[in-house]
Amino acid sequence: MRRCECLVLAVVWVSAVLLGCSSGYGDGAVAWEADGRPNIIVILVDDMGYSDIGATGGEIETPTLDRLASEGVLFTHMYNTSRCCPTRAALLTGQYQWDTGLGHMNTTNSPHPEYQRVMNEENVTIAEALWSAGYQTAMGGKWHVGDDRPYWPDRRGFDHFYGPPKGGGLYFWPSEFYDRPVYRDGELDEPEEGWYSTDGFTDYAIEYVKGVRDKDRPFFLYLAYVAPHFPLQAHERDIAKYEGRYDAGYEAIRVARFERQKAVGLVGADAVLPDAEHGPWASVKNKGAEAREMEVYAAMMDCLDQNLGRLMVVLEEEGIAENTVVMFLSDNGGCLADWNKTPNAELGTAQSNAAYGKWYNVSNTPYRKGKARTYEGGIVTPMIVHWPAGIERTGVFVREPTHVMDILPSCLEIAGVAYPESYEDRELDPVDGVSFVPLMNGGEGDADRALFFEHEGHRAARHGDWKLVANRGGAWELYNLADDPFEVHDLAGAEPEKAAELKAMYGAWAKAHGVRWPLK
Repeated sequence: MRRCECLVLAVVWVSAVLLGCSSGYGDGAVAWEADGRPNIIVILVDDMGYSDIGATGGEIETPTLDRLASEGVLFTHMYNTSRCCPTRAALLTGQYQWDTGLGHMNTTNSPHPEYQRVMNEENVTIAEALWSAGYQTAMGGKWHVGDDRPYWPDRRGFDHFYGPPKGGGLYFWPSEFYDRPVYRDGELDEPEEGWYSTDGFTDYAIEYVKGVRDKDRPFFLYLAYVAPHFPLQAHERDIAKYEGRYDAGYEAIRVARFERQKAVGLVGADAVLPDAEHGPWASVKNKGAEAREMEVYAAMMDCLDQNLGRLMVVLEEEGIAENTVVMFLSDNGGCLADWNKTPNAELGTAQSNAAYGKWYNVSNTPYRKGKARTYEGGIVTPMIVHWPAGIERTGVFVREPTHVMDILPSCLEIAGVAYPESYEDRELDPVDGVSFVPLMNGGEGDADRALFFEHEGHRAARHGDWKLVANRGGAWELYNLADDPFEVHDLAGAEPEKAAELKAMYGAWAKAHGVRWPLK
């Protein structure tokens, strides 16, 4: 694959002597005695907005995540790729998605090697790298980086897998709208009627932690929930908790979230909330139905937090919570989809197929736009990292920009594993990500780091505090994020040299990585 010469390999290495172990790569997992290396759990949710948890200003009840944030660190600017498949590919491999072959979605048929339906083999996944170094590996939930059997998780380093290899949309079983069969270790495993995916994936994770894993070796668990992606479906008991809570409408909830963000220091005390994209609540014809959409969405998030609480209790009961690293983040911002394909069904039930529409602007407070766009609302997620044994300072914000492709090198550093040059007789591309482990305990990031984004012609480049961004077919806009974090004041006309500099950087990067749109 073509590589950007300006991006160098970040080789991650922690002395195995200090960790009481050694690392190596071979044809099979090596035998390890209990060595004190941490377990690692990466929790990825789907289409969650920036402010949808209490720790980032939300009114949705998320006590588990709020506790993890207060006992860990909250990364305020964990960038993603703005869409599900590309984010998963980048997270799993430490590479920009084009280098993995998933420059777009897993439904794309293209002659270009950067735009295929599956991840290529010019990389290793986190699971492959850790498995080769003695870790046990398991995954529960949405895979979405290779639908066909040869590309499932058990072919990419996972000892165990439970979930739908295809995309999201699956909540109550059976689904009336999406073909999402569930498999367990390669075998069809049809859930019982009434099964709900958020509960089911957590049940699997708990089963793995309590009874399946070898308790003398560390494990890596990748838990990829469908929630809160559409369709809006939730347990009635959870929806009931939020009845009436959103009757005040978009702006009242959005302003309240922004004020809470100010109160906790997430945004500056003098920050000004950008103009709304949702329009006036007074113009909404069926306010009851519109409020119900957000009630169901909140219930889906609430259920998710309840399930994470169940998992954390099990870690405590097993005596491993102290030395288990838990990372929590979303694959992109809140979704802009605005439709109801089942207007005669009750919102929230297994028979409803609807999205929450303009509430995305509330979910993504304080940022603009959302999923599939390259403004901050589409590509920024908060990330929580909880690790009592390894994080010295807690309850703090890490404001340096990071990227989902940094998760692989971070996991490897935590485990004391070096990124290999080859794996199973195949040569590997170097990683594009860098470890964020030093940032967790107060280290400084690279102020000169450049990050690039593109999805379906929407594109952006960030270099230091400067960001260049454009909608598909639109003109480039320039923002100084230090002064204007919500992308309000376009400086492209006032700073033409800076705009030209970032445009040239973006062009060189796109050429090196085979980025193109349209594909035909």
